Amino acid sequence: MKSDLKNTIQHLGPGILMATAAVGGSHLVASTQAGALFGWQLFAFIIIVNLLKYPFFKFAVTYTAKTNKSLVEGYKAHNTALFCLFTLLNVISAVVNTAGVLLLTALLLQYVLPFQASLTILSIGILFTCLLILLLGHYKALDKASKIIMGFLTLSTVIAFVVALSNGQVHPEPAAPISPFSMAMLGFMVALMGWMPAPIEISAINSLWIKAKHRQKHINVKQTLFDFKLGYGLTLLLALLFFSLGALLQYGQDKPIELAGVAFSKQLIDMYALTIGEWSRWLIATVAFLCMFGTTITVLDGYSRTINESYTLVAKSPKKLMSWILMAQASLGLIVILFFKANIKDMLMLAMTLSFLTTPFFAWLNYQLIKDELFESESMLIKILTGLGFVFLVGISVLFVFWKVF
Repeated sequence: MKSDLKNTIQHLGPGILMATAAVGGSHLVASTQAGALFGWQLFAFIIIVNLLKYPFFKFAVTYTAKTNKSLVEGYKAHNTALFCLFTLLNVISAVVNTAGVLLLTALLLQYVLPFQASLTILSIGILFTCLLILLLGHYKALDKASKIIMGFLTLSTVIAFVVALSNGQVHPEPAAPISPFSMAMLGFMVALMGWMPAPIEISAINSLWIKAKHRQKHINVKQTLFDFKLGYGLTLLLALLFFSLGALLQYGQDKPIELAGVAFSKQLIDMYALTIGEWSRWLIATVAFLCMFGTTITVLDGYSRTINESYTLVAKSPKKLMSWILMAQASLGLIVILFFKANIKDMLMLAMTLSFLTTPFFAWLNYQLIKDELFESESMLIKILTGLGFVFLVGISVLFVFWKVF
């Protein structure tokens, strides 16, 4: 029994890495704020969004597990022009999303530290530490760290949720609840969906993590899909738990819900301290920081892998180029932070909104790679979710652009 469990854990990796990348901004920020701002109105919506994006993440895993090729290789073989467009959008997403998660990590560290420190200095320190870990250890260090971080975060969040649920909603329902489904809230809804459960280009990153895992240990298709489903299920569970904490502990309160800054970090940690106990404040603050730190590492590693893969396929570059790409990505992300640090909320909204608007394109690319034989082997439920997902993602994107322009 012990050996079976140990064997199962050893086979885990890419799916848990994807969960680590997902849980950062979309869960700590977007899910919590959705519950805090609108109560329980968006509970079912979060489930629906995760379900409608699920097939396009799964297609990436299925393709790589059955062909032993990364999505990036598949894009290049399928259509060179679309591959070039993917690479361009991926570079933009790499810089913007690196800046977004790095900024959140620095904010949480600023809260944890017993002394005042500037966001710029903290961001540089976090970047340096992440780069050191990746340049020295790469996938092995990332694989092990992600399992530990996710374990701590999941356990503490489940405990906080159970206590909060037993105590009931802290604040009374507002006399005039705000509807999240009005046009005035469309910007927030699009941002919420952008990083829920993760930017969809993470699917290309996940396929490269799968290949890296396979180089360490032989894993069959069934084991690979189990790892993915476990990771994806964990992201959905945590999204609902964070959402519920926001609805139970913050919804209906008199003071405004902070969307960014140190004040946001305080409100986030307060949720845990109010439920588990004041003794847990600094423990949870540290766990939340480690969660965002893990997200920053995975985002840096993942995007640099895909950019390196794209360049290698075109220029036959040496593998050591990935280190230079990693440092360039980190530097450009830091420049974006320096530009936006006076308005953190706009930085995060930009990152999340851009992720959603590129989602239909990345989803369509993933579908193109498996639309023939591999898609035929999928269940009827996946086929239905695929069709509904396309209609939903394209429809909301067009509506948002029309709303912004006109």
